[in-house]
Formats: sequence, structure tokens, C-alpha cells
Amino acid sequence: MSDAAPIFPKTYDLLTWLIPHTLNFPRSHRFVVTKRLQDALLDFQEHIIEANRMRGHARVTLLRQADADLDKVRLYLRLANRWEWLDEDRYRHVSLMVQEIGRMLGGWIKKPEGTPGQS
Repeated sequence: MSDAAPIFPKTYDLLTWLIPHTLNFPRSHRFVVTKRLQDALLDFQEHIIEANRMRGHARVTLLRQADADLDKVRLYLRLANRWEWLDEDRYRHVSLMVQEIGRMLGGWIKKPEGTPGQS
């Protein structure tokens, strides 16, 4: 995995920021919504790692799966904000992180043989 590919450290930063924050979500929802949010984010990370090792159609398939994972993360974050598990400042912060990663992923999908995260 290339250290020059910014999507990887940005995703790592998102994971290390978000997972601890989800531990403050209501215990009654920890095994439903919270777990699904965590799983979607971890699945995203795994799909981009796998895509980095592939070429051609296999890479594009994994990147599209990663894109779907990121859409799930967005959904669960919106719910967490709506249910006031994340205050507006934290929601804004994490949304900007996800938005930046989404732009990097979009560039990578458009240029599947290129360097990850660069368009």
C-alpha cells in the first residue's frame, strides 16, 4: 500500500476518530445501529485495501463496494446526528472527513489503474 495514497491515512484517521465516539452512543443501540456503522466503516477500509492489490474489473468492483459502504456510513451518521448521539460540531467534523474520502474514492473509481485517491 502506497504511503503517498492519501485515502488510506484519511480512512485510518476517520476510523480512529469515529470508533471511540460510537462508544458513547446509547447502550441500547450498540448492537444494532452502532455496530452497523462500525461494520460499514471497517468494510470500507477492507475494500479499499483489497482494491489496491487488484487491477481492472476486479478493482472497480471492490471500489464500487467501498462506495456502497461509504453510503451506509453516511446514513448511519445522519441517524446518529438526528437522534442526537453526535452533536452538530462532531457531526460536521465527521461529515467533512467522509466527504473528503468520498471525493478521493470517486477519483480513484474514475481512474482505476491510477494511484489510489488521486484523480
